[in-house]
Amino acid sequence: MKSIIVAIVLWLCASAVWGQNVSQGLPEPRGPQSGGQGLESPAGPAPGSIRMAQRLKRFDEERPPGSERIPSIPPSEVEDRLIFEPVPDRWRIGYKRNIIDPYNQNVLKGDYPILGQNTFFVFTGISDTLAEFRTLPVPSGISAARPDSFDFFGRNRQIIFRENLLLRFELYHGDTAFKPPDWLLTITPALNLNYVDLPERGLVNTDGRRDTTRLRGNVALQEASFEYHIANLSDRYDSVSVKVGIQPFNSDFRSFIFHDTNLGARLFGNLGNNRYQYNLAFFDQLEKETNSELNTTFQRRDQRLVIANIYLQDLFVVGYTTQFNLHYLYDAATLRFDANHFLVRPDPVGVFIPHDLNVVYLGWTSSGHIGPINVTHALYEAVGTDTRNPLAGRRVDINAQLAALELSIDKDWLRPIVSVMYASGDANPTNGTARGFDSIFDKPNFAGGEFSFWNRQGVRLLGVGLVQAGSLLPDLRSSKIQGQPNFVNPGLFLLHAGLEAEVTPKLRALLNASYLRFVTAQPLEHFLQQPKIGHDIGYDFSLGLIYRPLLNNNIILTGGVAAFVPGSGFRDILTKETLFQGFFNARLIY
Repeated sequence: MKSIIVAIVLWLCASAVWGQNVSQGLPEPRGPQSGGQGLESPAGPAPGSIRMAQRLKRFDEERPPGSERIPSIPPSEVEDRLIFEPVPDRWRIGYKRNIIDPYNQNVLKGDYPILGQNTFFVFTGISDTLAEFRTLPVPSGISAARPDSFDFFGRNRQIIFRENLLLRFELYHGDTAFKPPDWLLTITPALNLNYVDLPERGLVNTDGRRDTTRLRGNVALQEASFEYHIANLSDRYDSVSVKVGIQPFNSDFRSFIFHDTNLGARLFGNLGNNRYQYNLAFFDQLEKETNSELNTTFQRRDQRLVIANIYLQDLFVVGYTTQFNLHYLYDAATLRFDANHFLVRPDPVGVFIPHDLNVVYLGWTSSGHIGPINVTHALYEAVGTDTRNPLAGRRVDINAQLAALELSIDKDWLRPIVSVMYASGDANPTNGTARGFDSIFDKPNFAGGEFSFWNRQGVRLLGVGLVQAGSLLPDLRSSKIQGQPNFVNPGLFLLHAGLEAEVTPKLRALLNASYLRFVTAQPLEHFLQQPKIGHDIGYDFSLGLIYRPLLNNNIILTGGVAAFVPGSGFRDILTKETLFQGFFNARLIY
């Protein structure tokens, strides 16, 4: 019995002494002893725990941008901090500071807020470089570039270089994973450098004494807008928003009527769990700079637009989207010479007196698939008045139509395409009705798009364009970017066959062949005072390549070659020589 009592007393004393030692802290590790290996206390913290504590201390002392200050954690919670690593918010989980890398978390790419928890900043830098060679018929003029050159048409080779640098700054508020931003401010200044080398005098400037080359630079505010989220209309984030300022807008699937970045206000949103989207837009157009084609900042061009459209998804069949739209154009009577001193408003043909246009476009377009067939179509009716059409020499009522259809089918890595397009022409240019269809500011992605010679090149004809660069319509207007629509024109009938091939995941090839024909030659005969002009425009053959080396859109290299074989109508008014183009475009995005 005595031995048991003594054992209990000794155990209690040992426990008290051990508890006192623990309360006074853990012993420090012993240093190396002379003449032997150092001994460490088995109760000392492991090296990993020490590193964790040091890292947490540095985290507590360094405050990442935009974070809330975390108060120092009392020493009594050290053990918890060795197990759990707190972060100031969910945005900085795995955060690494590297503003150069756009593929990982980056403060310049909106990956975490710069103010509070819901205000983000996004910077996008775009370098768009174009080098182009082409042959086009040009007159030798009154002062030919070559002595003893008596032919009406001079040499036809042309070299174009253009560099656009766009710096896009976006500041927005809101959690945009499942809903639109509460507000969004966008500013995009643009810097342009352009160079042309033309074969004859009088092309880069009206002064025939000038050289045949031109180098220009320009700085513009290409985009400046503010978007505000007005309200959510359902628990699925159907919403309505408004956007004001200089902003991009495309009015239909293939940009047949209007595709531009300009000054305006737009009310937009969606309904029915995003099955229906709508836009109501007003644009008070800014003047374009002639050589860079960028917006001028403070020059209005007295052209106003109202555009309304609605998109209906899965109409008729699943996967088929239909759009109905309305465009109203008011183009005021103005007198304008471009930066190279050429007359652009009104058109320098016939009776060039300033005139007003009031035009309404009613449209029905679609894009999608019906079963295995991909379908895109467009139908437009244009009605209105032109107070003094230059070619007609009088007031005219406008009644013109456009129809386009594209069918394609996907077969593994190939997509064969067939297209047809009809734009009405004016068979009687001097009566009181203008029946030739024209657009407002088109950029059609149709029948080969930018790879097509006819679509890409602007072919000039005595002061106006037989066709404008970036358009399919032979509208006889002075300039697409600065001129007025002209509804007294020969119209267009186009047949196209193409093949898109996904050669590799990085490389896409596009082959195109088109036949083009004037609907009527009467406006050309009236304009040129030349009888019996043929209807065949010619044949357009092109090959395009699109290469994305990183399998994303940060680097896009695009190149193409094309040949245009003139038909009887083109030979009658311009040349019988086959024309060529080749271009390379490098688009780099950060």
